[in-house]
Amino acid sequence: METTETILSKAQQRAKEMGLPYKGALLPIEAYHVLQKLAHAQLVDVRTRAELDWVGRIPGAKEIELRSYPSMQPNPGFLGELTEHVDKNLPVLFICRSGARSGHAAAIATEADFRDSYNILEGFEGDKDEKGHRGKASGWKAAGLPWEQG
Repeated sequence: METTETILSKAQQRAKEMGLPYKGALLPIEAYHVLQKLAHAQLVDVRTRAELDWVGRIPGAKEIELRSYPSMQPNPGFLGELTEHVDKNLPVLFICRSGARSGHAAAIATEADFRDSYNILEGFEGDKDEKGHRGKASGWKAAGLPWEQG
């Protein structure tokens, strides 16, 4: 595995190439490496409570819904909860089901002066496979990274 500095640099370059408004875009295995090597890095899971309960959780992640189930309306308290529970001066990595909501969360955080915001591409479950199921083709779970059920 590459050094943490190389991984972060690659993630920052990836974000620039993709035209993303936040600092970097990490693949799940890269994000796990960063979380293991940088004790001050913070992981924020923005999935709904239902997803966390039914699909699984990442040990140690701060859980702050970006949208609420079942309506999927934006959580009006998201930024307040983020500011209360996450240090904006330290790296923060966002994850959701597929990488879309977490990308939005990273953009919101960046606008709110969380300058070291990263999105975890592919998310917890990744893309759907040929049978329409998630969690097997890509993402945190498919990479065999730590998670627990309910």
